[in-house]
This record gives sequence, C-alpha cells and structure tokens, in this order.
Amino acid sequence: MAELPVSEQNTDPARSNGRFTISTLISTEDSGRMHYGQTDTARYDTTQANHLTTNSAYYMRTFGYNTIDVVPAYEHYANTEIASETKNPRPTLADLHSFLKQENIHLRPPAYELHRNDDLSEGETEEGASEGAESPQAEPVRFGWAKGVMIRCMLNIWGVILYLRLPWITAQAGIALTWVIILMSVTVTTITGLSISAISTNGKVKSGGTYFLISRSLGPELGGSIGLIFAFANAVAVAMHTVGFAETVRDLLQEYNSGIVDPTNDIRIVGVITVTVLLGVSLAGMEWEAKAQVLFFIVIMISFVNYVVGTVIPASVEKQAKGFFSYRADIFAQNFVPHWRGPDGSFFGLFSIFFPSATGILAGANISGDLKDPAVAIPKGTLMAIFWTTISYLVISATIGACVVRDASGNVNDTLLVGSLGCEGIACGYGWNFTECAQSHSCQYGLINYYQTMSMVSGFAPLITAGIFGATLSSALACLVSAPKVFQCLCKDQLYPIIGFFGKGYGKNNEPIRGYMLTYIIAIGFILIAELNAIAPIISNFFLCSYALINFSCFHASITNSPGWRPSFRYYSKWAALFGAVVSVVIMFLLTWWAALIAIGIVVFLLGYVLYKKPEVNWGSSVQAGTYNMALNYSVGLNEVDEHIKNYRPQCLVLTGPPSFRPALVDFVGTFTKNLSLMICGNVLIGPWKQKLSEFNLTSRGHTKWLTKRKIKAFYTDVLAEDLRTGAQILMQATGLGKMKPNVLVIGYKKNWQVAHPQTVEDYIGILHDAFDFKYGVCMMRMKEGLNISKLMQAHINPVFDPVEDSQKNSDAPPAISTLDPDALVAEQQASTLFQVQQGKKTIDIYWLFDDGGLTLLIPYLLGRKKRWGKCKIRVFVGGQINRMDEERKAIISLLSKFRLGFHEVHILPDINQKPQPEHVKRFDDLIAPFRLHDGFKDEAAVNEMRHDCPWKISDEEVTKNKAKSLRQVRMNEILLDYSQDAALIFITLPIGRKGRCPSSLYMAWLETLSQDLRPPVILARGNQENVLTFYCQ
Repeated sequence: MAELPVSEQNTDPARSNGRFTISTLISTEDSGRMHYGQTDTARYDTTQANHLTTNSAYYMRTFGYNTIDVVPAYEHYANTEIASETKNPRPTLADLHSFLKQENIHLRPPAYELHRNDDLSEGETEEGASEGAESPQAEPVRFGWAKGVMIRCMLNIWGVILYLRLPWITAQAGIALTWVIILMSVTVTTITGLSISAISTNGKVKSGGTYFLISRSLGPELGGSIGLIFAFANAVAVAMHTVGFAETVRDLLQEYNSGIVDPTNDIRIVGVITVTVLLGVSLAGMEWEAKAQVLFFIVIMISFVNYVVGTVIPASVEKQAKGFFSYRADIFAQNFVPHWRGPDGSFFGLFSIFFPSATGILAGANISGDLKDPAVAIPKGTLMAIFWTTISYLVISATIGACVVRDASGNVNDTLLVGSLGCEGIACGYGWNFTECAQSHSCQYGLINYYQTMSMVSGFAPLITAGIFGATLSSALACLVSAPKVFQCLCKDQLYPIIGFFGKGYGKNNEPIRGYMLTYIIAIGFILIAELNAIAPIISNFFLCSYALINFSCFHASITNSPGWRPSFRYYSKWAALFGAVVSVVIMFLLTWWAALIAIGIVVFLLGYVLYKKPEVNWGSSVQAGTYNMALNYSVGLNEVDEHIKNYRPQCLVLTGPPSFRPALVDFVGTFTKNLSLMICGNVLIGPWKQKLSEFNLTSRGHTKWLTKRKIKAFYTDVLAEDLRTGAQILMQATGLGKMKPNVLVIGYKKNWQVAHPQTVEDYIGILHDAFDFKYGVCMMRMKEGLNISKLMQAHINPVFDPVEDSQKNSDAPPAISTLDPDALVAEQQASTLFQVQQGKKTIDIYWLFDDGGLTLLIPYLLGRKKRWGKCKIRVFVGGQINRMDEERKAIISLLSKFRLGFHEVHILPDINQKPQPEHVKRFDDLIAPFRLHDGFKDEAAVNEMRHDCPWKISDEEVTKNKAKSLRQVRMNEILLDYSQDAALIFITLPIGRKGRCPSSLYMAWLETLSQDLRPPVILARGNQENVLTFYCQ
C-alpha cells in the first residue's frame, strides 16, 4: 500500500464515501482506546451505486489508514461510463511507486467509450453522460432473452418449408429418415448455437451481431469479409421471404380469379408494397418491430394448434379422397420407411432441401446491441429456439406421416366396392381405391404429391395460410432489421472504403436509418427480378459461411489457450466446434457446389483486401493469440535444432539509435534480412535514469510503427545505460530469444570522431572489441553524406553516438521528452535512401582481403538476390602476387564456384603492397598528428602518466610498429578510388586493431583513411573467423 503521510490523513467519515472503513480487530476493552480514530463498529458505505467506488481518490481510508491505493472496482475495468457519475481511475504505478506530487492527486480519467454499462438497470441509456448532461435522451428499448432472442430466432427458423415441404420430405424419406435429416440439421445448428453462446459470454457483446462476434474473435480480416456478405445476404433474404409471401398471395388471387396484372408483375406489386410496409414498421422503432414479431408468433402458434386439432378430427369424405384418414398405425408403419421418387428422391437431395429451414439461429444475435444482457440472452434464447423448433419439426413429421397416405386421387368417386379385386395400397382397407393413379404416378393428392397437405389436414385451412404469411413476413422483418444492424457496426469499424456513410445512427436506439434505406433498395431490386431461384443457393451458402466461421472462432480461441478466453458458458467443446465448422463447409457443397465456390471466392477476395489494407484495429483476436503460440512453439523448438553452417543466417543487431534517424542503415540491413533472418534495431538511451525512464516507456511503440510503415521486418529494443558502451554490451548479451540471437553487429561509422570527446571514441572502438569478444561478426557502414538525418527531420536527436557534437550544436534544444510522441514518429515523412531504389546495371565490389569465414561474401550475395540489386554485377577483388596472378585467380574462382555464389568476375590486386603516394602518406600523418604523444624524448614515468590519462593517444613506438599496416590502408584507399569509384556498393574486409595494443585514435585513422573520398557507400565487414559458407552437403 502507498501510505500517505500522517499530516495528510483525514478521519472525516464523509470523505470515506464508497470505501471500506475497517475498525481495529482489537476490542476497546483490550486496547483502552480506538485505533486510527475510528468508531467501534466496522462501517461499509453503501450510499454509492457501486460499493467499491468513490468520488475522491486521495483522502480516503482503506484498511485503516489513508492511501491513494484503491480497492477493486468495476469502473477500473469498464470502457463505459454512467451518466451523472464521476469516473475515478485506478492510480498508476508511478502514482503509487514514485514520489507523490500534489498535482498527481487529481488524476485524469481515461477515455471511455460511449456504450451501455452491464450493471445498468433496464432502460438505462447506452450513450455517455457528456451530451446527456445538457439534453438527456429518451431511454432506449432493450429486450430480454425471450422476446429479443428466442421468439425472433423461432420465427426466423420457421418458414414456408415447414408448411409446404416437410410433409413431402416425410413422404419421400419416411418418418425415420426424416427424423435423421432433422436431427442432422439440428446437430449443426446446435453446435453453432453452443459456439455462439461461448463467444458471446467471453466479454461484453456490443451491437453488430454475427460480424461483431467473428471479427472480435478471429480479427478484422475474416470478420470484415463475413460481415459484408452476411449483411448483403440478409438484405437479399428480405427479398426472398417477401417474394415467398407475394407468391402465396398471387396464388390466392388466381384461385379466385382476381389477378392484378399478370402472375409475374403481381409478385412485384405485392412484394414492393409488402417490403415498404415492413420498412415502415422497422423505422417506427425496435419496440414496434418487436410487437409485430410477437403478433406473427401468435399467428403461427394458432396455425400449429389448428393443425394438431385437425389431425384428431374425424376425416370427412373429401379429406379421405385426398388421403387423410386420421391417426392409423398401418399408415404410420408404411410412412415410416422411405419411398424415393423423382429427381430429388435421395437422402442428401432431401437434406439439402430441408437444411435451410433449420437455419435462422443468428436472428437474435444480430440485434445484440438491443438486448438487455447479450451474454445471458443470446445463449439462452438461441438454444431454447433450437429446442422448440426441433420439437415442432419432429412432431409435425410424425403426426402427418401417421395420418395421410402417400398417394390419393382426390376423387370422391374412387371408393372401393364390396368384393372388388385388383386394389393395391393401404387405402384399400379404408374403402378407397387409388390404385390407378398410384401406378401411373398421376395422383394429385396424397403426402408425396400435394404440397398443401397441412392445410388439408388442419381444422381450418385459412389459418395455415395465415401461418405461412406469418412465417414469411416475420423472417423478412427479421432480416430487414439484421442487415442494417450488422452493416452499421461494420461501417463504424471502417474496414472498407465509402461505406462509412451508412454507419450513422439516429434516435434513442441509435437506429441505422441509412442502413435501412440501403437494405430496402437492395430488397426492392431483387424483388423486381421476381425469380430468386438462382440467387437463393448463394445466400444459403453465405449463411453457412457464417456458421463455419463462428464454429471455427470458438475452436481457434480454445486451441490457442489464451488467458483471455474465459467464457462463462461452459457447455461447449472445441472439437465439436471444429466438427461443426467442417460440416458447415461440407453442407455448402452438398447444397450447391458452384454457389459454395462463389461464396468462398467472395470471402477470400474480401479477406485479401483487408489483409492488404491492414486496418489499425486491435481487438485481441484469437489469431493474435495463435500467432504468439506458433512463434513461441517454434522458438522453443529451435532449441532442439543443432546449428549447421548450411543453415547459417546473418542475424543482425543494428545500433541505429532511433531508427528514423538512420534510415539508410535500417534499409541496408532490412534489404538482405527481409524474409530471411533476424533484424533488431537497438537504441541506447543515455542520461539520468529519471529523465530517460519516461522516454523509455513512451517511444518504443512509435519506433516499431515507423519500421512497420517503412515495411522493414525488424524488432526494436532500447535500453537505459550510463554510457553507450555499457548499453551496447547489454544489447549484445541480452537481445534475442533462444537460438534467435544476433550474431552480427551492424553499426554506423563515427563521422565526427576527430572533434568528438576522446572518451566517446574509446567507447565506440570498445564496442567493436566487445563484439569480437562475444563472437559477433561486425559490419560498419559509411556513406559520404553521413547516416544521421535527424537534423533534416528538425527533431531533437538522442545523443547516442555523438553526444559531444550534439550537445554542442543542440545545447539550447528542448529536452528529448518534449518531442516523444509515438504517433508523430510514425507520421514523420519517410526519408528515401539509396537502398530503396533500383540500382540498374552497376557493380557491387567485394574486397575480400582476409579470410573471415565468408561473411564478407555472404552479405553481398544475399543483397544481390533482391530485385533492386538483381541486375548489379558482383566483382570480387583479392590480393595476390604479380608473378602468380593466374594461379591465384583460378584458385579463388574454384573456391567461389564450390560456394555456389554465382560470383564469376574475380580480380587479383598485385599492386596492393606497393608504396602509396607521398601526399597521401602525409595526409595520414597529418590526420594522426593531433593524437600523438610525441614521447620520444620524455622519461618513462611521464609517458606512463600521459598514457593513463589519455589512453587514446598514440605513442611513437606504436606509430613505428604499425607503420606497415597504416601504409596498407593508405594504399587500399588509392586502389578503391581507382577501381570502385563508380560502383553501387563497396564491401571490404574490416581491419582489426589488437585490443590493448592499438589506440582508438589510430584505429579510427585507419578506417578514415581506408574509406575516405569514396562516392558509393562502404561496408566494412568482418566475420568472427568461423565458417559461414560451406561447399559440403552435410
């Protein structure tokens, strides 16, 4: 606990409002006085709606003493705010751990989303209090599990197939196989219902229904694609159900010879009028829409009762002529087994016809934003709807199969005379002879011939027609509401362009009026087609795509073992969910294979678009958890893989400082490591701990985003250290994971070494020595114009590599923290570099002067495989003797051919050991002159003292001992100027200065002399003297 000073304590009970106030556990008789000035009873303040919240986060009493620490509270975890209540955020770690400042008392509350709180009572607003304080809005309508989900799902599941096709399916497949078909269909929908229940109880569900559940579980890629086609499918389904209603009305009109124009236009006229009326009901508000659904539910229930009553009423002569004889055991026995007939007379043919009637279970989830408690309503309502609709299907198929024979003529004169012979069929026992039409398959009535069998069986046929009306209109209305609700959520997420216009909501329920109008226009368009047989299979497959992805979402979230997957609904199985996903895809192809291919193709196209656009959303999807799991498993698995030269990859630790300051260095390494090996950009933050700590916590995300925007596949890491060398040592030792650790240090050339503080030069050279001690290879990059572009960016530089130069030139600059905005780092204009443009037919020159294991050859080879450098010719230069040039050239060519690098142009440098030009030698002497001790005439004690104080100084002895090496660098620079001035890139073996024997200033003079005056970038590379190339296959 972060205890407050005694002087700041306040014992006023009123100030403890909403906190626990706990008295001492020692009685007053034992202690003789009250502890902490408290009363003799423990108080629990219940004046607030939330007993664990408070309006003051400072002078409060928790566990008997004042502290800014707080007890657990709902508001600390919620993204919603309650109207008229002040939000009190949880204290930050800095508030509890660091020095307490008075200005930290008034903590800034976090940004809250304007959404409904789970703890709100029925009818409380979903909107925040920011606008409601001035003009309170009317309370939105919220539905419970029965009215909001169960009835809505049941109405959407029931359809014309129940009334017009279920009796026919029973006649074809028999009662037994019809039950199998029903139970198979229900198995898929039940598994999907369980998956929906699990997903919807794993956190707070907002509006968006199916799209919201899938996108928040599997991410925006699959969620966005399925959301768009699901909304479109619902819009077209409005037209489908409306046309079904219009066809029934047209048939009634034709029955009474009352057609409007002609059969096709009658469907269009009735359909347009119907969908317009349904739109009016929807625009009137969710409350009116719910009342209409309840009315349709009552009509359907009355039609069911009417049917059941009709089955027990004794059959009239007219009904007997049509095959109805009430309940008969022998009829039940005959209809119990299948009797296939016609082109659709097969098990899977009938299954494909029936299955769409089992769908519709997403109707309740699609209005998730209008439910009181979606986490309770969606599981309970959906599963109850599946249960009761399944019972209704089983009962109707069994009852009608026990009452009606398969074939009947409908002719009341087809009675059987006493003693007549030649009668076949079960109807003969009831005094009817349907043999003639049964044998010729010309019967117009009977269970297998007459689609209106339920109307015929029922007590009052018009009530069955009313049930058909109720089923079609309720399904159309549910789809008319679902499409805009799902589409509105998709529009707000802005995954696709243009559609954002339709996301605006109106009124107390945030109704998507624009979405309603778009759905209406789409529905009208398809109604005017008046023939939906072609589009219907595609729509069914769109819904099945949704089922498959919902089941896969549940499976994937379970299999990733993410700690965030904690659904309160426990009655699901990840393997059952996977089975449901696979079966849904199989059923897609069973229904219509070409429609399945079209649906999957559209999903893949939309998926590819979102993958390409990479929307900046973070929903904590299971795909993210799966990515982590996969990376973790593979990384741990690498521990069991022994290293081999054939699998060597240059894994680079790049000391970039802020990556945006040295883009050329980043681009160079990123070019040859992309999709190949590890790249880590390291930044050492130097300075006072307290000052740099906030920068350390703030900038990492911005630098990572900058790398992502530049399409560099790299990690970023930074460390706090007292000096550059210490920070680099930390990075080289601690960076990486298991076998994925850097093995090459990439560093920029220290351009200002002559004017910088000598200690920084010591640290710089010390980093190279440390790299070799840690068995790293080293690459040093020098460009004529320099690497650091921070001054061009007009930003304050972090003094990582050039502390003295930067402190001199930026002494009046504001502190670095003032410019540390992560988003500003990403928005910074991306500087173009040499490594981002096509190089054309230039050359990459490699000066392989010393055998370092092959790193000097490997990096240019990897670079040459990239498209921008692919046309460059690679030339290899090696040292040799003038009298053995041909032999040495053949030996190197033979060696390179065994390495299979494709380097065929080899040049021998016989003049590498010639003396350099005198003026160049003088320039080198002038370069080291300011750093010489000139100790030739001084006593040993004075020299040792000077060396101790200035270890970077060069003694006369060191100049003499290293004269040959110094002249070699001068001569190599002359050769580079002669051969490679027009090259695109130069690689040269990095000379090594012996640790403790070569002063840092002398070593820097070598590097300066070797690479000066060259136009192309120069890469000084040195492996760790271990092989990175091999010509063996094992």
